Amino acid sequence: MLSGPLGLSLAPYVRSSRTLSKWLKPIASWYANLAGYRKMGLLYDDLLVEERPDVQRALTRLTPLEAYDRAFRFKRASQTSVLHKDLPPSEWIKPEEDIRYLKPHVLEVAKEDQERHVWDTVNVVRK
Repeated sequence: MLSGPLGLSLAPYVRSSRTLSKWLKPIASWYANLAGYRKMGLLYDDLLVEERPDVQRALTRLTPLEAYDRAFRFKRASQTSVLHKDLPPSEWIKPEEDIRYLKPHVLEVAKEDQERHVWDTVNVVRK
């Protein structure tokens, strides 16, 4: 799938090629570190645009603990932004901790929307 509910993605193609994956993995890691969101205590899924209807519906499906953790990360990131300082290195999000907690919910919402579209546009033929 080249395009999906989370935008354009060449990840499946890159993962299928060992050579391409070997070449792009260091560049992807460098870019993620350069973005700086981990230094503020945010996860990658915290950066998704909340104004999208599918992301809004996915956010309602988070467990109370996930919703609390997300709110805490945003408050902590806002505080670091106001102070113009990064978190101490011991509190940075490590790459192995940066899991996609919201992506499964967004994909599920997109799948439901697609199914709803199919059922809304079904043609009934009478015999």
